[in-house]
Amino acid sequence: MNAAEQATSVEFASKIATAVRIFKTHFPDLRVDLKPWTPDQDTQAWVDPDSIDLGFHFPGVSRAFKCRSLLVQIRFYHDPIEASRRVIGIDIAGFSYRGKQWALSTIERWEFVGTDCPEVTAGQQLKQCCQEVFDLFNQSQTQDVTEN
Repeated sequence: MNAAEQATSVEFASKIATAVRIFKTHFPDLRVDLKPWTPDQDTQAWVDPDSIDLGFHFPGVSRAFKCRSLLVQIRFYHDPIEASRRVIGIDIAGFSYRGKQWALSTIERWEFVGTDCPEVTAGQQLKQCCQEVFDLFNQSQTQDVTEN
């Protein structure tokens, strides 16, 4: 779901802004898109309500990433027993004018797959961003649950 639509509280909006800042700290040239999904019926059928979706755009084609845009999906799990919400994975895809070039999922092996994957250093920085986003949402969630 578009990040702009998921910002339903001040605390959660702040976490979304911090997640954006994490990516922009590592890659200052990125421009953020808080509404990467179009509102048409076909696109909305594929939207995951348990995710925060962010788009990032380079000023041109990034040689290191071999793409122009990144789609980042931060996936959550709602635990009804503990009444908590935590990140279970992050999926990132790199797009160019030729379409999807590569994908990274933290759900299994944290490996890039695709036709034209990022350079090693860029890929490592992207994985570092993912780890920082995990820490951002899950650390504070654990503290919130234990305080109640």
